[in-house]
Amino acid sequence: MDMTREYQNGAFIPGSETMPALWAKKANAFRESLGSRARLDLSYGPAPRNCFDLFLPETTPRGLMVFIHGGYWISTDKSLWSHLAAGALARGWACALPGYTLAPDARIAQITAEVEAAITAACAEVAGPLVITGHSAGGHLTARMANPGRNATLTERLHRVVPISPLSELEPLAETDMQAKLQLDAAEIATESPARHALTTQAHIWVGGSERPAFLWQARTLSENWNCAWTVDSGTHHFNVIDALESPDSPLINTCLDNL
Repeated sequence: MDMTREYQNGAFIPGSETMPALWAKKANAFRESLGSRARLDLSYGPAPRNCFDLFLPETTPRGLMVFIHGGYWISTDKSLWSHLAAGALARGWACALPGYTLAPDARIAQITAEVEAAITAACAEVAGPLVITGHSAGGHLTARMANPGRNATLTERLHRVVPISPLSELEPLAETDMQAKLQLDAAEIATESPARHALTTQAHIWVGGSERPAFLWQARTLSENWNCAWTVDSGTHHFNVIDALESPDSPLINTCLDNL
């Protein structure tokens, strides 16, 4: 089996080459619409990408939702995804989007640690319950925040994780062309595969029904190993499954924020 092909997404989504420009346009418009309620590039560490964006609702936040971007740990940036905070803000929640160092400049274990530090810093800015969601590699990082060993802030504040199309078992990734940058070894695969570790909070796994079989397998593996619910979102693919985060009434936002 060609693992590189199994984990390709754009090649199987018509028009995928036009999507990054659309994301960037929507994200920029969203930031501009918020004015001073968009607090950008707040530092949490010394590296150039060690910063997060924090978007605030019009009233005192009910809590903090974090969205962690994907890109196989090797590409994209938090600035492409600002508009995905819209649903949370409309529900009265603040939303933080962390940046992190990309591979090969950082190994996945370092990226996990950076994201934990970013979320901890965001928690210092916003009181209330914490919900973490993220997409693809960001779904992996979301799931890692729900494994044992996190710091006291996350342990005490985290109420729910919703990994979207997560990469929960990393061993197959070592057989793809991305391995040249990821440099995964057996020890890091064992440590950084969230499906191999316990769940410490509430969780619900989300995945698009029209995704590559590998991503459906990854999502199901995590839900089975964690013994938690999972939703196969009919008709959505890897690049539009996250669009529902823009809507305050979508089933995905409800899964993230209901009953909190």
